[in-house]
Amino acid sequence: MRCGVKNDDAPPSQIPLFERPGGKNKARGQKRAETELVNPASARAPASVRDSESAPDTAAVNEAGPHVFSVTELTLLVKGVIEERFNAVWVEGEISGFRGANASGHIYFSLKDSGAVIPAVVFKRRAAALKFALRDGLQVIAKGGVEIYPPHGRYQLIVEAVEPKGEGARQLALRQLKERLEKEGLFAAERKRPIPLLPRRVGVVTSATGAAFRDIEKVIARRYPSMPILLAPATVQGDAAAVSIAQALARIDAVDDVDVIIVGRGGGAVEDLWAFNEEIVVRAIAACRHPVIAAIGHEIDVTLADLAADLRAPTPSAAAENAVPVRSELKATLDSLAGRAARAVRRAIDHERHKTLGARSRLGDPRRLLRDARLAVDDAIHRAEGATRGAIRTASRRTGDLASRLTRQHPRSALTRVAERLRSTDASLCTAIHQHLLRDRNSVAALAGRLDALSPLAVLERGYAIAQRPDGRAVRSTADVSVGDRVGIRLSKGELSCRVEGTKE
Repeated sequence: MRCGVKNDDAPPSQIPLFERPGGKNKARGQKRAETELVNPASARAPASVRDSESAPDTAAVNEAGPHVFSVTELTLLVKGVIEERFNAVWVEGEISGFRGANASGHIYFSLKDSGAVIPAVVFKRRAAALKFALRDGLQVIAKGGVEIYPPHGRYQLIVEAVEPKGEGARQLALRQLKERLEKEGLFAAERKRPIPLLPRRVGVVTSATGAAFRDIEKVIARRYPSMPILLAPATVQGDAAAVSIAQALARIDAVDDVDVIIVGRGGGAVEDLWAFNEEIVVRAIAACRHPVIAAIGHEIDVTLADLAADLRAPTPSAAAENAVPVRSELKATLDSLAGRAARAVRRAIDHERHKTLGARSRLGDPRRLLRDARLAVDDAIHRAEGATRGAIRTASRRTGDLASRLTRQHPRSALTRVAERLRSTDASLCTAIHQHLLRDRNSVAALAGRLDALSPLAVLERGYAIAQRPDGRAVRSTADVSVGDRVGIRLSKGELSCRVEGTKE
């Protein structure tokens, strides 16, 4: 363990360090220390001790013997000398016996090296200001004053500041904070959100007077001139910067039409960018509802805020390029997509048109179909009339037979009954024949209506036309005719004779 006396403002690297006396000079060094404590150091002891323990003159010593100190007197004498001489020292050693903060918030541990151990304490107010976590085995350089506690007769180091040996306190605190936040998942890739293609408004958290905001404005104005920008000004350097940045992020994230946030500043020294390594800033970025682009310093500068953001940009200008598209390129893309959609619609219409023409050609001439249907109806009527006439002839023959039988037998009553039955039969037959004919006519009319509905002539009635070649076949595409060919255009009423002047796909 090495120690040195140092004024409060000198950095640890400039501490004059003194090795412990050893080897042949050890006894000599111990003797000098004892001499300083007992003889000349009494002039530096507290006044109360000096007054009560003034050294007796030689005659008195010779007469009464050597002066005898009480335990308290000796302890107070040593306390005054030690605490005055070693009130501001830097001590290097390894932390041992670390117990963490007690109920009062004080931290107790020991500093040791290969030859000695010294108890140490960090009181609550100083412990709260530590930038990194203490632990057993950590090599540190501690600044403080040596104090003696008389009731126990022990001395200890009252630590006012402590730095890790070989690693700056800030760097160690940064590494510990990064490990802790990483375990919480604040840097996880699955938390990253995509940046919107076309935000309604871009929010910016940076200094209102810095070059970073001017660069962001310039790039957005060049890429998308009408894009609105909302600035939440913040202090980006100094002790108050972290709180200012976190508050600005919360304010701008509360604006609903801000779809993306850029947070950052221009380049600078590590100390200038340190606010973006503070835990309050990292958590503020992670808590934002809207995606955040971090643009802090230059490409080589990486802070914890960069790791927590949804996207890291190497510079503020690059962040602006990632936040908004180029309006002319976006318009060209939209025009291209609109053209492709229009062409797809036209192809679909042409396809359906060709399908309709094909179905029409397969259906044939509707007039021929109607003529066939009418012939079928006429044939059905003819058969019905023939059947009726046959039934009438049969009935007439039977009536003649009966009449001849009546004539032969002359039974008038029987003749009267037969005549009545004959008239009834004749009426029923006529009614049946009439109903049968009526049903046949209704059926024929229904068939004719269905044929009319399916007939392409009905399509012609709606204003469409059919193009036919001289041989009567339908023209389905421009490949079916040549320039100069004659074609017939069949309309709902009449037909046109035309000549092909030209074709167009």
